[in-house]
Amino acid sequence: MSNSIKLNFVNKSNDANNSDVVIFQKNVASNFDERHTAWKVIKNPSHGESHPINYSTNFQVAAADSYGNYTPKLAAYDGSAFEMVERASGHTLQPSQHFASNIDEVEVRNNLTRSAIDANCYKDGKLLAIKTNLAPGQKAVFKFNPKLYIGVASGIEEGEILNSAIISKINTEINLFEVQSADIVMTGGGSEPFNFSLENVTYIPVELE
Repeated sequence: MSNSIKLNFVNKSNDANNSDVVIFQKNVASNFDERHTAWKVIKNPSHGESHPINYSTNFQVAAADSYGNYTPKLAAYDGSAFEMVERASGHTLQPSQHFASNIDEVEVRNNLTRSAIDANCYKDGKLLAIKTNLAPGQKAVFKFNPKLYIGVASGIEEGEILNSAIISKINTEINLFEVQSADIVMTGGGSEPFNFSLENVTYIPVELE
């Protein structure tokens, strides 16, 4: 079974401003105040144009120390846990000997004695979520349902933290559960609100016993 969903954004709207389209995911393992990150930004799509999107069901984690140094990205799977430790060579992010507390979550723990860290989560090489200022002994927990949130905004860059005003505009939920491939079609624009929907959907085949 493939570990990625092939998506294709298609602009069928009447938008004359060539607005940017922003996509993000919600970290459902964190509290309501969790800040969301712009995962994908489709810049200036004209009417009739399309933009391929590869949505991997796996992701990677990395950590940044207080000096702004980033560890290499490590592949993460549901139930895995990682820890930032002090080695002779410096700070190192490594797999933990223990699993995450919940099998459908991923944990990044700060096991340094002094410095705070940021825990970063990436999907398809792009920043998906971040938990900042983890003090020694604290951990970040990541869990993502197969859902995208999409909308129109301007002046947003990939990897940027989204404020509440922007979040209120990017409020269309796209459910990718059991989806193998699909088009995300944008309509509306002009005097009408933008609308996003799935078309040409192919679902994961049911495996018969």
